[in-house]
Amino acid sequence: MDSQGQPRSRLYGDIYFSTEDGLAESRTVFLQGCGLPERWAGRRSFTVGELGLGSGLNILALLELWTRTRPAEGRLHIFSVEAHPLTATTAAEVLSAWPELAELADLLTSRWPGQRRGFHRVDLPELNTVMDVAVMSADAALSAWSGQADAWFLDGFSPALNPDMWRDDLLAKVAARTAPGGRLATFTVAGAVRRGLAATGLEVAKRPGHGRKRERLEAWRTDAAADEPTAPRVAVIGAGIAGAAMARALRALGAHVDVLDAHGPGAGASGNAAALVTPRLDAGLGPLAGLFAQALDRAVGLYADLPGAVLSEGVLQLARQPRDPARFAQIAASNLFEPSALHTLTAAEATAWAGPPVGEGLLQASAKVVRPSAILEAWLGPVRAVEITGLEQVDEGLILRGPEGAEIWRGAAVVGCAGAQMKALVDSLPLSPVRGQISLAPGLSSPGIAWGGYVAQAPEGLVFGATHVRDDTGDDVRDHEHQTNLDTLAEVMPDLAAKAGGGSLEGRASVRAVTPDRLPLAGKTEIQGLYVLGGLGSRGFCLAPLLADHVAAMIAGSPSPLPREMADLVDPDRFRRRALKRSGGRPD
Repeated sequence: MDSQGQPRSRLYGDIYFSTEDGLAESRTVFLQGCGLPERWAGRRSFTVGELGLGSGLNILALLELWTRTRPAEGRLHIFSVEAHPLTATTAAEVLSAWPELAELADLLTSRWPGQRRGFHRVDLPELNTVMDVAVMSADAALSAWSGQADAWFLDGFSPALNPDMWRDDLLAKVAARTAPGGRLATFTVAGAVRRGLAATGLEVAKRPGHGRKRERLEAWRTDAAADEPTAPRVAVIGAGIAGAAMARALRALGAHVDVLDAHGPGAGASGNAAALVTPRLDAGLGPLAGLFAQALDRAVGLYADLPGAVLSEGVLQLARQPRDPARFAQIAASNLFEPSALHTLTAAEATAWAGPPVGEGLLQASAKVVRPSAILEAWLGPVRAVEITGLEQVDEGLILRGPEGAEIWRGAAVVGCAGAQMKALVDSLPLSPVRGQISLAPGLSSPGIAWGGYVAQAPEGLVFGATHVRDDTGDDVRDHEHQTNLDTLAEVMPDLAAKAGGGSLEGRASVRAVTPDRLPLAGKTEIQGLYVLGGLGSRGFCLAPLLADHVAAMIAGSPSPLPREMADLVDPDRFRRRALKRSGGRPD
């Protein structure tokens, strides 16, 4: 706040809004300017884009109108951009100026996005609303977003103080990401902005302003809004974490979901007693690092809302190579994670955290040890125990067939989430099996620690391992793999390994799926209507929630929470495109 009590940006020297009539101004300039609420009447989904989240006042006004006028089955998607986000505390302080909206303001600020660079997903299921906030420049955000908005709120600081927000090339990106029939609204009537919008092919007009501002601006596409598809019926094959995350994401978008698995929930690696939710640490700090940082943020946020899902907080990644401490420091200092998410620890600090003597490492404070069964139970819903032996395309979608060719399911889309087993249906999927056996020592305990092997605490005892045997699909428990796990544990905690080896070990073996580049598959396959979420390797509980949101958005025709570069990293078609590029051909 400035000396007059106005919320003012120190960076741009401009106020976020007038405390005298800021809410009324938002309603006039942006809601009325975009033809709301009339334009979402009768719609199943409606998308609003915003440049300049600021304090969230425009979103608060939007949500208040939505609660009063939304269609019965309507879902609202918001995409907002903010390069310099306020904290939740500051936003709550600013929005307290409107006590009549206190309940909605409390809800919004309690889910407020963090500070890390990238996309943040904010769920507001109470309002049938989801919001993606891009913490980055407007230019980068518009390049990264794959959606189209039915309405745009252009609310950057004034063109004189923040000219980058109003460049012609940026306005062209806004227009390109405007849905048929879409509208744009802004407070400024600067000539450069009018000309920039008109140059994109939009119709532009001045309208009466609000308060001291005599005029405001509206722009719109002249074509009609596209017809909306009906809610799809989707089959999810596989009842592990990929299938559970997929079922949750699809239902959140209104799809009708059937989960199919011949062996029931958690038959594979997702049936283990405990799992780590940790990212792959990449010091390159590019799209790959961003993918895992965003996935971790999404996963831990969702698991926190599930009773009994989180067993412990924080996972220590031990340094094993001479270059690891410097690599950890570089990652911890980056802006890809929340400021409090990563901490480098000396050997003494790591030992104090872990208990037994260990070397230096990186404490991933936001990482978790979770109970897989609690997550599957919360997200899967009913699971049909049926064996699937065939897939057939028909005009209306896909048919799944069982033994002797019997039809067992028919619908619009299928998502394969059964790991390496999916090759039996689609041989072209680049998935290979990797057997992993965990060991469990009853009566022992440890916080979550990873180093190549890992330990995690479950109610049944200490889980540690796991072995990694390529192209082995056996799920029998083997004594020599118990010994491998003990040897791996002894590398970093010999005393704990001796205690574990001195008792009776239990175990469990399962098969994970990996791809040639060790990155997941999440998206469309070469078969129309068939999607895949797989190849998660040992990072399933970190990756699955975010990637399921991405695949569900593709199926439902909704905006994806995954920036374009990251979506390309996990695109199932990437191997074909790379091969074509190497041969001198042109990708589609």
